[in-house]
Amino acid sequence: MKVVVATDSFKGSLSSMEAGNAIKRGIKQAHPYANVIVRPLADGGEGTVEALVEGMNGTYHYVNVTNPLGQKVKACYGIIECTTAVIEIASAAGITLIDTQEKNPMLTTTYGVGEIIIDALSKGCRRFIIGLGGSVTNDGGAGMLQALGFDLLDSQGQPIPQGAQGLKKLMTIHDTHVFPELKKCDFLIACDVNNPLCGPQGASAVYGPQKGATPDMVKELDDLLEHFSKITKKYNSYANPSLSGCGAAGGLGFAFFSFLQGQHHSGIKLILKETHLESYLTDADLVITGEGRLDFQTAMGKAPIGVAQLAKKYHLPVIAFAGSVTENAIECHQHGIDAFFPILREIITLDEAMLCDVAQKNLTNTVEQVFRLWSLK
Repeated sequence: MKVVVATDSFKGSLSSMEAGNAIKRGIKQAHPYANVIVRPLADGGEGTVEALVEGMNGTYHYVNVTNPLGQKVKACYGIIECTTAVIEIASAAGITLIDTQEKNPMLTTTYGVGEIIIDALSKGCRRFIIGLGGSVTNDGGAGMLQALGFDLLDSQGQPIPQGAQGLKKLMTIHDTHVFPELKKCDFLIACDVNNPLCGPQGASAVYGPQKGATPDMVKELDDLLEHFSKITKKYNSYANPSLSGCGAAGGLGFAFFSFLQGQHHSGIKLILKETHLESYLTDADLVITGEGRLDFQTAMGKAPIGVAQLAKKYHLPVIAFAGSVTENAIECHQHGIDAFFPILREIITLDEAMLCDVAQKNLTNTVEQVFRLWSLK
């Protein structure tokens, strides 16, 4: 029996590979001779670097960069096969990097994201997988562009200040000092956000409030991003702020698409392609997936559903395991998951349940029991 395991991380508890290997132990306890293949899984958001580095024999790299408020923070990214960098922009521009009372999208910058890219360039990377989730910024990617050498200048020919507030002064954009290596790079943008840059469904209106924007600030931020898009059109006539995903990460998507020829991909589809999961399914008998919490949002296209839909291409049964399962998770049955099981085995606190060793034990033991039943087929 060949079983392919591809489970998302159990956030705050187990990484993708830790969960996958716990599942493998459970299968082996019931079927010692089963051929169990564990593959990494992520959706482009939190955990993407860890999943790809651990699952594809990559390496971690650390670099001191500028955090959203201009202070220094140590950011982590991954390199796979020597030339592909995997970057979560949240490691430099993430909402968890600053305190709640410090949130101010007028001031926060994406400069550190550019610094990570520069470090990866210096190590020979020319292909980038970029996860856009979890930002606390709304500067349209202006900070990142400045770090990469783009000249964003005011009427006096001086660099504009960092943060969205700097866009008020933006008059011209030049690329004279841009790192020349960027012209040889491919940027694959993992993003499941479809918002345009501006308007009622844009970056500022939809995501600004969670980043600290007041209602008045939302309107001003939206106007600033519109101004940025108009100046960008003078630099690149093909720039289109209405494109799906331009509003991701406070407009960082727009910067990648307009200045770096970024290619927009569904997060889960991109990761499934990069990890070559399909090649492991052609002769499999069963597929296992899962995540920390299985609910109606899972059914809307999160990572386990991506795995399930790919498995159904080969008419394979799919079982999911999760730390917890809500009543409306039954929707997952309509999207390729044939059966799902919560792993909690006794009444304990949430903090106890999320301890790494407890979660691994519960996952392994639950999987073992399911596969003992499977052996009765």
